[in-house]
Amino acid sequence: MTHPRILLFGPAGQVGWELRRTHAPQGELTCDGRPEVDFTRPDSLRTVIATTKPAIIVNAAAHTAVDKAETEGALAAAVNTDAPGLMAAEAKKLGALLVHFSTDYVFDGSKTSPYVETDPTGPLGANARTKIAGEQAVAASGCAHLIFRLCWVYGSRGANFMLTMQRLAREREKLRVVADQVGCPTSSRLIAETTALALARAASPEQAGALSGIYHLCASGHTSWHGFASAIIAAMPEAERKCREIEAIPTSAYPTPARRPAYSVMSCGKLQDTFGLRLPDWKHGLDLVLEK
Repeated sequence: MTHPRILLFGPAGQVGWELRRTHAPQGELTCDGRPEVDFTRPDSLRTVIATTKPAIIVNAAAHTAVDKAETEGALAAAVNTDAPGLMAAEAKKLGALLVHFSTDYVFDGSKTSPYVETDPTGPLGANARTKIAGEQAVAASGCAHLIFRLCWVYGSRGANFMLTMQRLAREREKLRVVADQVGCPTSSRLIAETTALALARAASPEQAGALSGIYHLCASGHTSWHGFASAIIAAMPEAERKCREIEAIPTSAYPTPARRPAYSVMSCGKLQDTFGLRLPDWKHGLDLVLEK
């Protein structure tokens, strides 16, 4: 049995690192995080893709600094829009499958029931606008593609909400956390494992083409940032944390440069129906990460 050649961009990020682990058994894995691969220089991307000639391109690289994107629009667009579009064009030439990751922030948060893939998007910030444009560029290329929209990503490495809350809980007696934004905390480990299982189903070009599209990939259930913080801190050993109170505050009490959707819960029904994958509750995912 031959194993496909897989090219992974962004292997050092919290999702990329986990993808390295889950994708290694699936094929000949090349992880490209070399300094010469510059997402603001298209030729550097073309060169590595042409040299590697992968059957599968996995793009885990992204401009994820939501607030910085308000003043770094050109950089966010280069990484989140232009680069995925170029990868898609090169994938089309090679007959390769492109796996790309997007975000729940493409929605405006006005719904009160879980978003499905066909719901209208309505980005509230610059970062989300570049992510939507990236989705559109991939789809327009005509390449076989799987676009996974993620929600409230965290993990045991990188910069994320869980690690920040753990650090602050060691330093402060009281924390103030937003309670009127609701979403689905999803671990990078779950994202990587689910992606690997989906890829196993879409291994052949024929299957990949038929399965192309956007899928929501997030843990089931939902909570607020305050609820998420409370669960994280409650799991810390008593002797390790200084924090004794977590105050629930409204978004208006914690202004940020970029607006966030008040509700970004997503339905994974399409993922489940297509790939037979049922994602566990967010609390279960958090338990696994904390055990690790």
